[in-house]
Amino acid sequence: MSLPRLQHVSSPYPAGRQGDVRAFYGALLGLAEVPIPHTLEHRGLVWFSAGAGGVEMHFFPGGPDPEHPRHLALEIEDLGQLRSRLETAGYKPYDTIAIPNRPRFFCRDPFGNLVEFTTILGSYLRTPATP
Repeated sequence: MSLPRLQHVSSPYPAGRQGDVRAFYGALLGLAEVPIPHTLEHRGLVWFSAGAGGVEMHFFPGGPDPEHPRHLALEIEDLGQLRSRLETAGYKPYDTIAIPNRPRFFCRDPFGNLVEFTTILGSYLRTPATP
């Protein structure tokens, strides 16, 4: 039996704000929107491709919790450039506890969902000291 792999994550947005989902995740972050199954067209869903191996992000009408620390993380090549784009667009990226070899920052999307942006530079584990 093979190990499970992540296929998608789902996050809520307030009903009727599909345009804001597309503006943030598509236009601002650069994710490519993918078609949803025709059997779900009536649900107001917006789906994006989010990386190699078919990983997707699904957005559905629902109630986001802007106080909750639950989040998803996206690996970004140029954190500085993205942070500037978010700030220029009126968002408030912020830093938190550092992780070795994983520079990162967090930002809330237009609905209050928490998103982490990171770059993987290497292992975060401590290497034993060499004598």
